Amino acid sequence: MLFRSDTKSMVDEILKRVLMRIDSADLSTTSGATSNASCASAPVSSPVVSQLQTSMITEHVGSTTTGDTIGLVIANVDSQVLEAMKLTKSYRSIGILGSRTGAGPQIMAADEAVKATNTEIVSIELARDMKGGAGSGSLIIFGGDDVSDVRRSVEVALRELERTFGEVYMNDAGHVEVQYTARAGEALVTAFGTPEGKAFGLLVGAPAAIGVVMADTAVKSANVDVVDYQSPSSSDMSNEVVLLISGDSGAVKQAVKAARDVGLALLETMGERPKNKGNAYII
Repeated sequence: MLFRSDTKSMVDEILKRVLMRIDSADLSTTSGATSNASCASAPVSSPVVSQLQTSMITEHVGSTTTGDTIGLVIANVDSQVLEAMKLTKSYRSIGILGSRTGAGPQIMAADEAVKATNTEIVSIELARDMKGGAGSGSLIIFGGDDVSDVRRSVEVALRELERTFGEVYMNDAGHVEVQYTARAGEALVTAFGTPEGKAFGLLVGAPAAIGVVMADTAVKSANVDVVDYQSPSSSDMSNEVVLLISGDSGAVKQAVKAARDVGLALLETMGERPKNKGNAYII
């Protein structure tokens, strides 16, 4: 009995050690699997176009490196300042979208913002800026009766920039930009005088020589109406040509795509292949 008892004790000890090793191995495997799963499920750090920066300043809605753009809101504008601004309509609460780079993307974004909120555009100004580039900066003012609506319009516009800048292509020699919407809203009417509710296209080529060819290609490629043509002498001497078109949705989109193709091909002959920031949305 003593022998059998000792043997049983030895067997129990061996089993205990084996089980401990198995448990240890399982724990290691599980830990590794968990780690791998964690890595697999973690969001991929893709080159984000921009991350919205915020601050503790009450008026600050957000800033983004996309177009060097800042969004602000003033809940109750001083009456003297409001009078001096000479806005098309006076609102106590205003939203402000300002940029150093780009005007078309910001105006298109503002158009979507007004469509989505109970606000309106009370001023759009273009600045000869673009940090030394060939185009413009911009200053867009939203107005509304409710400050929450105004703030929301600025938020929507900042978010929309990620989309509209997907159709801005640049290299060291210049840039090509195209924009399109199936339904022009208030911001586009205010900025460009395009018919409200109709499809709208914008195309820009810089240097201006490229823009001339883009404009000609666009109008020849589809049955569209020219809303406006802007050259350096009519756009604060910016070294770009801008064509604004309107018409049926399919025709406007076709014209814009044709202009983009020829513009990119020409700009590439002057330097590196033009690159956009984000994803193209006109397909």
